[in-house]
Amino acid sequence: MVKLRLRRAGKKKHPIYKIVAADIRSPRDGRFIEAVGQYDPNINPILLTVKEERVFHWLRKGAQPTDTVRSLLQRNGLWLRWTLTRRGVDEAKKQTILERWQLQQAERGTRDADRKARRAEKKKKAAAKPAEAAAPAAEPAPQPAA
Repeated sequence: MVKLRLRRAGKKKHPIYKIVAADIRSPRDGRFIEAVGQYDPNINPILLTVKEERVFHWLRKGAQPTDTVRSLLQRNGLWLRWTLTRRGVDEAKKQTILERWQLQQAERGTRDADRKARRAEKKKKAAAKPAEAAAPAAEPAPQPAA
């Protein structure tokens, strides 16, 4: 059985991964059948290059992607395209679905940026509140007159 999986390369503490089609019995960095892509998690945004036709070729042959490779293909939109192809969706409908997905991904980037800004603002407020709350507590409480 063939799996699409990651093969580690690169320097120590600076990995770069190749996406390969390999027999399940071979070790992680061992023998593989074909390299179908590359993944570099060290830069922001990540670098992901994939030979789409070869990935689809191996998926048609019955290769199973690992969870990590599947998530990378989902991030790239290839897994959606593969799912639609497998279901037998016609090309026109597939194009509209893929365009809608791309728009959602663009909106997702702006939402993530907004969320980061809100979290940073919330942290600033939380850091300022304890300093303000500590100042009134330092004053002595008035003594009741007896």
